[in-house]
Amino acid sequence: MDMKRMRKRVSSVAMRFGFSGAVLALLLLHASAGAAVAQQSDISAQSPAPLKIGSGDLLEVSVYDSPDLAGRYRVDEKGDISVPLLGLLHVEGLTALEAGKSIEKRYVDADILKPHDGLASVFISEYATQGISVSGDVKMAGFYPALGVRTLQDVITAAGGVSPTASSKLIITRKSDPDNPITVEYNPTTLNPVIPRIQIFPGDSIMVPRAGVVYVLGKVAHPGAYILEGRQSLTVEKAMALAGSSGQFAAMNHAHLVRTLPDGRKEDIHLDVDKIQEEKAPDIAMKDGDILFIPQSNSKMILLQAINSALGIGTSIAVYKVGLQP
Repeated sequence: MDMKRMRKRVSSVAMRFGFSGAVLALLLLHASAGAAVAQQSDISAQSPAPLKIGSGDLLEVSVYDSPDLAGRYRVDEKGDISVPLLGLLHVEGLTALEAGKSIEKRYVDADILKPHDGLASVFISEYATQGISVSGDVKMAGFYPALGVRTLQDVITAAGGVSPTASSKLIITRKSDPDNPITVEYNPTTLNPVIPRIQIFPGDSIMVPRAGVVYVLGKVAHPGAYILEGRQSLTVEKAMALAGSSGQFAAMNHAHLVRTLPDGRKEDIHLDVDKIQEEKAPDIAMKDGDILFIPQSNSKMILLQAINSALGIGTSIAVYKVGLQP
């Protein structure tokens, strides 16, 4: 809103409500104008730089008031398109706006259109070489073509959705601003994860990190994988509270915490969960990949064999979202 229109509106309000009403109206107009400017700057901050046309891209050309000159053209391997009445036109490396101006100039130079009468425009309807990369904990990671307007939800759906072990945060890296990746929070626990409606542009990449996972197996009420979410650690005591004991058949005083060391070796930590719960022994924070195993009383099964059996090799294992809060 320009200042002249603002002054007219304020004057009109002043005539109807007096000076105090005008002051109030002026404050409201400034506030709304400031909000509009802030919104525009916010949107422009997320807008990427114009993308260049590449070989294989599909262009839609339209010419104002000359529908017979409109058409859809695939850019060939040399970066050219064949335009009616003009022949080959090199467009590779140009933006859509630049290509439109180039086509318009060629028509004017050929006396097909008069200057300022033939406003040509180009829309890149399909990017063949500047797709969208999806990686991480999705079902079908890969490279997806940017066909028209794509949202984050569209791209994640095309990739088959997130895996059960996916984190509740994903990372978008804009091609136009690779040094400032965007972190997006969403809820992956629902049947159809609610993902914010964010536009994804050709050349962008999406990475879905894997959340930390710990396993609680053996004689517990709810054996399975527990997804670590939140900023607090999951301790042995908290893990047992989530998994629950199976009663008198669980040898709580002979528990095992199996941890994979950085060099790949396995470390077996013997625990007395009863003492931990009674605060007679220090609690232990679990790390990503840890396996807490509660054996059966009087069981003589070898630990590794017992864990492999509990994991159910070749079968699915229950996955639980911990959802820890700070």
